[in-house]
Amino acid sequence: MADLPDELWTKILENGVENPNSNTRLSFKDLCRLSLSSRRLHRLSNDPSLWSSLLPLDFPSRVSNPTNHINISPKLLYQTWFEKEKERRIAAEKRAVMRVESRVAEHSIRVDMFRRRIVDEGRKITGVVAELNDLRKVRQATVALNVWQPEVIRGRQKQLVEQCAVPVESRLNALEMELKLCKQQMMDFQKAYRAEQRRLEDAKEQLASLKYHPLQNHSIIKSTVVDHNTKRKKFKRSSDDFERLSEA
Repeated sequence: MADLPDELWTKILENGVENPNSNTRLSFKDLCRLSLSSRRLHRLSNDPSLWSSLLPLDFPSRVSNPTNHINISPKLLYQTWFEKEKERRIAAEKRAVMRVESRVAEHSIRVDMFRRRIVDEGRKITGVVAELNDLRKVRQATVALNVWQPEVIRGRQKQLVEQCAVPVESRLNALEMELKLCKQQMMDFQKAYRAEQRRLEDAKEQLASLKYHPLQNHSIIKSTVVDHNTKRKKFKRSSDDFERLSEA
C-alpha cells in the first residue's frame, strides 16, 4: 500500500465509486470505513471528487433539482442530504407504525364486540331453550289430562297447564323458529369473530416486524460500538463527520 502513489489510490477509489454495478461499487459507508483505517486513506477518502460522484448516485432527485450550495463541500452536502433523507424515512416509518397500530386497535375493538355478541346470543339461546322445555312440559301435561292417572299426578299436570297463560302450540312454533335464528346468528358471529381474530393477529405480526430491530436488545454489540467510538477520538474532528452515517 505504501508503494502506491496517491494518484493511483485516488483513481482506484474513483473507479470503485463510479462502478456501474450497484452491488460492488463503493458506498458512503465504505468511504467512512476506509477513512478510519489509516491517516492516508482518511485523507484520500475525503477527496471532494469522490463525494461529488456519490451525490447523483444516491440522491438523483435532489441533484436533478439543484439549489444554491455555494461554499459547501460535497461531503458536507452529502451528509446534509443524508440527514434529511433519514428524517424523512424515519417519519415515514413512524406513520406506517401508527397506521398499523390504528388497525390493531380497530380489530381489537371488533373482536371484543363480536365476543360480547356471542356471549349475549348464547344467553339468549339458553333462555329460549329453557322456555321451550317448559312449554313442552305444559303440552305433555295437556295431553296427559285426557288420560286416567292418579289424582296427585293429575293435579300437578293441571297446575302446570293453568300457570301457562299463552297458547302453547303457537308459542312453541315461535320459540323453535327463534331458536333456529339464534343458532344461525351465533354461527355468523363465530365466523366473523374468527375472521376478525385472524386480521388482528396479522396486524400484530406486521406491527412487530415494523418495530423489530436486530440490535435493539444486544448489550454486547452496544458496548462494542461505544468502545469503537472512544478509539476514534484520537483522529481529527473531520474524521467523525460521518460517524453516524457509517453506523446507519
